Amino acid sequence: MTTLAVKLLLAPSFVVCASLVARRYGPRIGGLVGGLPVVAGPILLVYALDHGRAFAADAATGTLLGVVSLAAFVVVYGRLAGRYFWGACMLAGWLMFGAATVAFSALSVSPIVALGFAITGLVVALAWLPRAHGDPQPYDPPPAWDLPLRAGCALVLVLALTGVAGWLGPRLSGLLAPFPVITTVLATFTHAQRGTDELLRLLRGMLSGFGAFALFCFTLAVTLPSLDIAASFGLATTLALLAQAAMIALSAQPGTLSRASWWRIRSRSSAKRVAS
Repeated sequence: MTTLAVKLLLAPSFVVCASLVARRYGPRIGGLVGGLPVVAGPILLVYALDHGRAFAADAATGTLLGVVSLAAFVVVYGRLAGRYFWGACMLAGWLMFGAATVAFSALSVSPIVALGFAITGLVVALAWLPRAHGDPQPYDPPPAWDLPLRAGCALVLVLALTGVAGWLGPRLSGLLAPFPVITTVLATFTHAQRGTDELLRLLRGMLSGFGAFALFCFTLAVTLPSLDIAASFGLATTLALLAQAAMIALSAQPGTLSRASWWRIRSRSSAKRVAS
């Protein structure tokens, strides 16, 4: 019953929360929040509850390597976004994620080595991801079905991933845990609704936030063998939130909207709709 609740509630709820943050504070901050392990975390928790702490610890090490695959998805999607529609970009990104997963499935490394791969991959991905051009533009409010559809998409992907974990083994299950569930949902909806520049701001924020994702997985990998599930996940979550809070505090850079600026843009959009 507990694992069913995790599958049905946590990941879709996090997708909705990240989407609301992106609407309120802008795509970069939404991307930073979306970079948290809001899907992989519940998946690893399901692994721990269903298959034990040792399985989940090995899976967390695999997930660290999977962060590189996730970053590869982001780069491929971002580089193709200006030329192709969201469906083609998504499929190309998924293929890249799959190819990287197959490559990493042959590796068996320690958590610290996996962390080194993850950090290196994120640095390279940030260098390769194109930057947005121009200022953020006003946008119309999304339709009423937007959030339920996002939550439903996340739920389908999470159920599929957790359903196959038992026969894939811990390492491959871990490599698949960072499958771009929330990244796909946020990227495709942003791309379709707001265009390439807003998408690139979102993706850059996500890549910046994946460092907290990696810290979360590393903490689980090294603490689950000695701590119980609640303590290990509590510690990993606390460290990830602290790291992400620091990133958000440091995100006041050129190209990052303040809350006031974002609301001015939304106000202009609302005024334009009223005038029309």
